[in-house]
Amino acid sequence: MVSSIRRRPDLPSEEVHSITSAPEPLADDMARRQKRYLVQMGVRILCFAAAVLSWGSIPMWASLLLIVAAVVLPYSAVLFANAGRERRDSDGTFMTPREIGPGSGSAGGIGPSDGSDDRR
Repeated sequence: MVSSIRRRPDLPSEEVHSITSAPEPLADDMARRQKRYLVQMGVRILCFAAAVLSWGSIPMWASLLLIVAAVVLPYSAVLFANAGRERRDSDGTFMTPREIGPGSGSAGGIGPSDGSDDRR
C-alpha cells in the first residue's frame, strides 16, 4: 500500500522531534507512584503481622527487626510517593539577568534637583 501523503520537494524539511526525551505522562507517573506506595504498605502490614504472630517462636531480635521495619516503611513510602516528576533544568534559573543601563532624558522629579526649582 502506498501512502497518499507525499513530501513536496519544494518545501523546506521540518525539524523532527524525538519523543524519547518527552517526559512520562502525568497519569502514568501518578499510577506508578501509587502502585509503589501500596506495595510498600503491603510489605509493612506483612512485617507487622509476622512480628505479632511469631513473637514467641522466633528470636526476639528478629521480631524487633520486623517491628522496626513496620515503623520505618511508612516514612520511606511517603518519601518515594511524593518524589514526583523531577525538573530537567540544568542551571535552575528562570530568567536571564539583564543589566539596566543609564537612561535617557530627565529623571522626572526623581533624584537630586539641579537647583533651578527652589520650593522651600
